[in-house]
Amino acid sequence: MTAVLPEKYTVRPPTTEDARTILELVSAYNTSVIGFADWTLDDAVDGLTDESFDPARDGWLVFEGDRPAGFGWVAGKGDRRQLDQDVVADDLALERWLLDRVEERARELGREYGQSVVQLDAVAYQADTARRDRLAGYGYARGTVFHRMRIVHDGPVAAPEVPAGVTVRRGTPDEASRRAAHGVLNAAFDGQFGFTPRSFEEWQASQENHSAFDWSQLTLLEVDGEAVAMLAANDQFVEDEDCGYVGRLAVLEKARGRGLAKFLLRDQFAVDAANGRAGTILHVDTNNPTPALGVYLSVGMQAVLVMEVWRLEVAV
Repeated sequence: MTAVLPEKYTVRPPTTEDARTILELVSAYNTSVIGFADWTLDDAVDGLTDESFDPARDGWLVFEGDRPAGFGWVAGKGDRRQLDQDVVADDLALERWLLDRVEERARELGREYGQSVVQLDAVAYQADTARRDRLAGYGYARGTVFHRMRIVHDGPVAAPEVPAGVTVRRGTPDEASRRAAHGVLNAAFDGQFGFTPRSFEEWQASQENHSAFDWSQLTLLEVDGEAVAMLAANDQFVEDEDCGYVGRLAVLEKARGRGLAKFLLRDQFAVDAANGRAGTILHVDTNNPTPALGVYLSVGMQAVLVMEVWRLEVAV
């Protein structure tokens, strides 16, 4: 049975002018669970302006009188078989209503893109046992676990030696180099949990919408003129953590075992330390089919936060 919105609430689509209101809602929840906001105003604006998100159809901002009481959204990439969502509400009846809106919109997106089933993913902090239990009660199942990894920079970090036979290209100012990075990313992450291949145009638009990113922060590694590895860094965690962030690290299967991932990580550590950052952060899927977690631990990174992805299969 579909939940009914309690009469005390009103709802409307969000706009970019609501970014600070949404930030306050999300930050209050995050702080109640993990002790800090873990979100910024730029994060809120980026989400509302991403090309994959249609505010009029994909978001719901709820008020009790003038007081913001809840927010929910759903969005997908590529073929929309896998969709991401989040719901924040201070009332369980409102939470259920928002989740119903998310599932209803997920079915619509599935039909629009010719899917018979879509996978709806929600991220929960592992510390929030109550929310995890509720998601399980709503029919979600735990899909994977992500660790937020961090390394602290107490001073300058020496740049690593470039592996033999490897050419390092810093920045991707032209379309050809961006297409090369996009190709490495799609090939290296193919089949991994939650990853949806995107067209070059969609991926490029998303990168350019991200306020913390610019193309100078993308590094390519080439062997014999072919791009075989990439690292895309950004400033997402500079404002709140004073840390650089590795958004994506990808190495083609045929180029693995040569130390390219470790080189790219140590290279980024040196860049972040030279820029005065207190550390470097990244996220890793602990069920990754590659030995990614071991690589990050081997270069001195440590887990500082644990998040779980809960998945619901929605028949279209």
